[in-house]
Amino acid sequence: MNRTKKITLKHKKKLKKANAKLSSTNKPKYISKAERERLATMETETTEATSVSSVVSQAESSSAS
Repeated sequence: MNRTKKITLKHKKKLKKANAKLSSTNKPKYISKAERERLATMETETTEATSVSSVVSQAESSSAS
């Protein structure tokens, strides 16, 4: 390879990296398996808490009637 070809290839490579960095992607951010599991347990805890509170409120309203 001659010197000018090497220089142009380096320049093209640098431009390609810069353009790739500037372009936005639709790919979602990676969430680790442990983080997904933690989020799932938090979600189930909140849904259980809301379902328990709704059952308690229904029981209170039926006992008040």
